[in-house]
Amino acid sequence: MNVLILSAILGVVLLFSGIYLKQKSMVRAIAIIGMAGLLLCNILEMNGTSFFRINTEGMMHFDKFALLFISIILFSTLIYFVLSARDMEKVGIHYAEYFGLIFFILCGVVLVASFKSLLILFLGIEIISIPLYILTGSDKRNLRSNEASLKYFLMGAFSTGLMLMGITLIYGATGTFTVDQMQFAADKPGVLPVAGMMLLLFSMAFKVSAAPFHFWTPDVYDGAPTVFTSFMATIIKVAVFIGFIRLFDETFGTFKEQWKLWIAIITVATLFVGNITAVFQQSVKRMLAYSSIAQAGFMLLAIFAMNSDAKEGILIYSAAYCLATIGIFAVLTRLNDYSFEGFNGLAKQQPVVAALITIFFLSLAGIPLTAGFLGKFYMLKAAMGTGNNLWLVIFAVLMAAVSAYYYFRVIQAMYFKEGQSTIQASPFFKGTLIVLAAVIILLGVFPNLLLYWYYF
Repeated sequence: MNVLILSAILGVVLLFSGIYLKQKSMVRAIAIIGMAGLLLCNILEMNGTSFFRINTEGMMHFDKFALLFISIILFSTLIYFVLSARDMEKVGIHYAEYFGLIFFILCGVVLVASFKSLLILFLGIEIISIPLYILTGSDKRNLRSNEASLKYFLMGAFSTGLMLMGITLIYGATGTFTVDQMQFAADKPGVLPVAGMMLLLFSMAFKVSAAPFHFWTPDVYDGAPTVFTSFMATIIKVAVFIGFIRLFDETFGTFKEQWKLWIAIITVATLFVGNITAVFQQSVKRMLAYSSIAQAGFMLLAIFAMNSDAKEGILIYSAAYCLATIGIFAVLTRLNDYSFEGFNGLAKQQPVVAALITIFFLSLAGIPLTAGFLGKFYMLKAAMGTGNNLWLVIFAVLMAAVSAYYYFRVIQAMYFKEGQSTIQASPFFKGTLIVLAAVIILLGVFPNLLLYWYYF
């Protein structure tokens, strides 16, 4: 509750700061300090210190899993601000408003992470989505940004309709929106609950860009300003995943066998489409868009398994994926050429930056001693724990091997090809990337640094 209220207040403050503060450095300082304060307040709430005593029984519940997930989101957003806040200046003139919209999005993230009512889930998803439509089209001078925003809005409105229809059918079957009060028969849940569950499944699959509902992702990610693509592809994706997990664990857990096969099919399709299509991309930005689809396929294994390993794994996976991808996009934003050739010779011009990008890509590929490896390991372990699903684990491993190919294309371009790729990298920028890489390696070696907070 600390983060929900304070984030809304900070969003309003930043909207008004755009009127009264002319120095962008002041706006940036308010945003970064405010985000650090939100992270501190959430950690305090994890330890039992809540500043706001509001009765949300039946609407929201802030358990350890939700609070730790919110902490991961806040830390990732803080790193995102530190690395990319200056690059937002290049997008347009509404600098303070961009930060305000991001803080409002975080309000939606808190609702999605802690919902106990389907109405709160719907509100959270919409509070996340509507500011994103604006941020996607924020570069008004770029027709591709406008096109991406329109596509995202139309597809998002359609998926919202599916979600509302699903919630309506669930309400018709149970007479309540509260998750804890819903009762379904395990063997024969009935037509209405199954139909409602399927509509919610399709809607949430759209939000996390899972195949075959992924078709909007490459165009929207490619057309949006790169600095906001970083936010959409990481923080937003994993934020919606916690809502996905809670929905199917707490609401539809009693008839898991009814939807388990559907999740498996969507997982296989997402892994296959994301990885195979990424191989043929010539733009690193577009490749990362398809990569985010493939990464969603691995995270879907947590929903398929829905056991203790899955919950531990999704925490590590979310942190690893967010931090590595934010680091890559922070560098990509400062390059003029987004193709693979744009990285040619970067190791000679900026050896430190090239080494750090290599660590980020190794983590995404799941190479040992990185947090990405442990995230994938936990996902595969969770899937193995469900019983006779070795085929799904083998397929996921094969797709992980495919992903290594297109990630290593960037590493090959930096170290083994000639070129004049340069970026503006200040000592502070490099230092932040070093801290980011150190966190990824530390989580890969000592995962309990994160999981300790889950069991503490």
